[in-house]
Amino acid sequence: MNVNRGALESLKADPAASSIHRSLEFYYGNADQDAAMDAFYGQFVKPGELVFDIGAHVGDRIGSFRRLGARVTAVEPQPLCIRAIREIYAGDEDVVLVEAVCGAHGGATRFYVNSANPTVSTASAEFVKAADGARGWQDQVWDAEMDVSVVTLDDLIRTHGTPAFVKVDVEGFEAAVLDGLNQALPALSFEFTTIERSVAQRCLNRVTGLGFELFNLSMGESMNLEFDDWVSSETMAAHILALPHEANAGDIYCLSLPSTSQL
Repeated sequence: MNVNRGALESLKADPAASSIHRSLEFYYGNADQDAAMDAFYGQFVKPGELVFDIGAHVGDRIGSFRRLGARVTAVEPQPLCIRAIREIYAGDEDVVLVEAVCGAHGGATRFYVNSANPTVSTASAEFVKAADGARGWQDQVWDAEMDVSVVTLDDLIRTHGTPAFVKVDVEGFEAAVLDGLNQALPALSFEFTTIERSVAQRCLNRVTGLGFELFNLSMGESMNLEFDDWVSSETMAAHILALPHEANAGDIYCLSLPSTSQL
């Protein structure tokens, strides 16, 4: 997999793409960070496997999954991020881009755009409300709205195949995404925030009902699992509730069956 470096540099220099410049600078071109990300996701992703990247943003996780030899179906609704993914991964036939939101049902939904910080744009009106006035979120403004198409994880599986791993990072819309899945998969992750801990609980309830049995946690961009031994959903739920507000966000990792390669 080769990132189109010329396209990447053009995006970084384009004033029209200024709102994603920080993400492009942070996620592309740091060899140590790439190595840490690859080592982390290598616990879940093997060469030739299919991965779904739900909420792909500027495609940094796509890059890691491709370096690991996986095929990627990426879901992203924001036009500027779609442009970035298309240009950065131009010519890579193992990256398939779906221009949509992933949710509980097909159709369309309202999408709330944070023009200054697209990474926290969301399809969740509840997330926007939770952020309003929350400590650490005071400067975030969702200043535009648009209607976007919705696909479900079940739709994606029917069209693209069954993934070995699904990454869900959709700013408070994670429970809706998981409501659109009706089968256990080998592994998945979903983001949580401390301003909406109840969403994490809904997600844990959903995946447990689907047959996921073991759970772990990675905070922020640490690329480390917090627990030496994988834990139950009850232990994970209690841990999330006990986190300080300043912990802000992380990703919960879920396994449907024990695997020595993942544990």
